[in-house]
Amino acid sequence: MRASRLISLVLLLQSRETMTAAELSRELEVSERTVYRDVLALSAAGVPVYADRGRAGGYRLLGGYRTRLTGLTRDEAEALFLTGLPGPAGDLGLADAVASAELKVLAALPPSLRDAPARTGQRFHLDVPGWFHESTPPRWLTELARAVWRDGVVALRYRRGDREVTRRVEAYGLVLKSGTWYLVGRVGDTMRTYRVDRVLDVVADPATFTRDDGFDLGGYWREQAEAFLRDMLAARITVRVSPAGLRRLRFLTDTPFAYEEAVAAAGTPDGQGWVVTRLPVESVEVAYPQLLGLGPEVEVLDPPQLRALLADAAARSAALYGVGPDQAPR
Repeated sequence: MRASRLISLVLLLQSRETMTAAELSRELEVSERTVYRDVLALSAAGVPVYADRGRAGGYRLLGGYRTRLTGLTRDEAEALFLTGLPGPAGDLGLADAVASAELKVLAALPPSLRDAPARTGQRFHLDVPGWFHESTPPRWLTELARAVWRDGVVALRYRRGDREVTRRVEAYGLVLKSGTWYLVGRVGDTMRTYRVDRVLDVVADPATFTRDDGFDLGGYWREQAEAFLRDMLAARITVRVSPAGLRRLRFLTDTPFAYEEAVAAAGTPDGQGWVVTRLPVESVEVAYPQLLGLGPEVEVLDPPQLRALLADAAARSAALYGVGPDQAPR
């Protein structure tokens, strides 16, 4: 455990040049006293760790000291190669950079771990795009990636519905979701999201912006995605559903929280185990084909329009099979 922590300490100083004892203690999740002992141990082992005193002081490695990655375990080395996404990296114009980085990491590994990329490639493959989606990257993706890397500003011409809009966007980040790329950027004082495949033109501005260090791209995306889904599923329908129907409902709804909300809202089961609940849906038109998938395991109570649609579908199905109400198989 301590050996792993000492390696982590050296790698932190190698990547950040100077760090205080307090910063190291937070990163390593140990006390400052432990940091002091670890630094002494590294110095005794010949690692040139030095302390600079004063307000801007801290610990640093002398003379550009670098360590080889001999402290990696097999699991760590294989996980390192699993983190690369060749498809998305290529979309961003970084395929050569990723390949070069992997070669450098491979060269730094001890001989016993140099089969890590081969073992990983034999066991895992990440296919990011969703089914039935084109895998060709959007035209302006590489240009937007350059803007993101340099904290750049772009003039964006964008297709919104049946019209075009132009926005001056501070390019904060790119997100890949189910094979679709999205640009997250600030317009004025507001963070906004744009589908990259709807971008019609990009003109890079020489200007750069000062990035908000407190902005969390992952957190922002999670909040926006959930808000989008909740806004999309704004309507509510009331249904009576069987135990089998309630179980199958999980696979027919578009979002997990819709099913969870339906389960939480379910009333007391009747003598046959059926429950009445409210289900979030996008619209009557979208809910209709979804509930058809439950067949006789669901009864719509409200709204009347949706109930009438399903009743008509049931009647037409019975007529198609030549089965009347009194002829249904038991």
